Amino acid sequence: MAWTLSSSLDDFRDQAGGFLAAHPAQNTVLLTVVHRLVERGPDAFGPQPPVFGWWRPRTGGPVEGAFLQTPPFEPRLALMPTAAAASLAAELASAGAAVTRFGGVSGSTAAVRAFAAAWTAATGAGHTVRGEERLYRLVEPSGPPRPPAGRSRLAEPADRELAIRWYDEFLAEAGVLLPDVPQAVDDRIAAGGLHLWEDDGSPVALAGSSPVIAGMSRIGPVYTPVDRRGRGYASAVTAAASAHALALGAAEVLLYTDLANPTSNSIDQQIGYRAVEDCLSVDFAGQNT
Repeated sequence: MAWTLSSSLDDFRDQAGGFLAAHPAQNTVLLTVVHRLVERGPDAFGPQPPVFGWWRPRTGGPVEGAFLQTPPFEPRLALMPTAAAASLAAELASAGAAVTRFGGVSGSTAAVRAFAAAWTAATGAGHTVRGEERLYRLVEPSGPPRPPAGRSRLAEPADRELAIRWYDEFLAEAGVLLPDVPQAVDDRIAAGGLHLWEDDGSPVALAGSSPVIAGMSRIGPVYTPVDRRGRGYASAVTAAASAHALALGAAEVLLYTDLANPTSNSIDQQIGYRAVEDCLSVDFAGQNT
């Protein structure tokens, strides 16, 4: 079993691109990150160069695991066996230099737990759970069971400041880092992937949809301001964004929900989403490397 580490996006796409595309649901995050790196260059997420890796269970065999890290963000694990995740942790711990300078890891629950245990063994770092999510796939598309008043529409440049404010509120509430919110909003508006729900002529909720990549589109963020919640706006705008992704040709429409939020998990299932896998983010502390 062997990992190959690289700083070359071209090599990563050449070696692991087929593997990522063959499993678009479990590899959704890596597919979208790679897409952004191709579009905006290697510094799309920050000035430090990305790190890529792919895993083959035997020499000359097919790629069956992958990861990437775009500093300042932590490594994200793609679909991989737990043995590969543990091997990756040992590989990164022994590699030293900038590769090991990260404070956590995220990915499927089984892979992250295996990585974290091996990282702790190799570095002495403790680890704590930061967040747990569930990945859903749209299986039976439907509208919300109790449709709210209003309609959906695509965000326009005039909505930019509102969308930036709602993105910031969403990120603060979710505890998630996004390095350039204005640019992210501009990109979504320009691509026709930012959806607003309007009631009585005013926006009341927001949902994003990613470009269709390898037949996959992912919905998110989904946000309703606190004073507008409980009226069905989030489920309505999510359903609208999902229908939009299907109309663009997505074979897989996906989204993540916070397992600590029973409301979002419930409403997503009501509009036709079904669970794929659970995912985990952990933080490391006290490492000796």
